[in-house]
Amino acid sequence: MKSSRQARRDARTLFRACQRDGVLDEARVRDAVAKVIAAKPRGFAGLLAEFQRLVRLDVERRSARVENAVETSPEQQRALEAALARRYGPGLNVTYWINPALIGGLRVKVGSDIFDGSVAGHLADLKSRL
Repeated sequence: MKSSRQARRDARTLFRACQRDGVLDEARVRDAVAKVIAAKPRGFAGLLAEFQRLVRLDVERRSARVENAVETSPEQQRALEAALARRYGPGLNVTYWINPALIGGLRVKVGSDIFDGSVAGHLADLKSRL
C-alpha cells in the first residue's frame, strides 16, 4: 500500500509524539494506535502503515546484537554497553550471542552498522585481498 504525503506527515508527527527524551515509549505507541483506530480518521490505514514502518525502523536502530566466540563476562558486557550508549545514545537493547565460528573477537551489529573485530572476519578480509 502506498501512503499519501499527508499520511506520512501525520505518521512522523505521531511518531515524534510517542517519544520521551528521544526514546520511543511503548505505552505511548499503544495509546496512539488505539486512539487512531477508535477515531478512524480519513486515510488512517495509510497512517498506521507508515507509523508501523517508522516504529520498526526505530526498534532496529535501537537493537544491538553482540556475537562473541566465547561467553562475554559481566564486566565486558558493562563496558561494551557503556561504549555503545556513548555512540548511539540511551535506550539501546543489547543481546549477546555465542558464535564459535568467529574463532575469537567480537562482531557487533547495531541497526545497519556492523563492527567486525573477529578473527574469522579478519581472515576473510585477508583472503579477499590475496
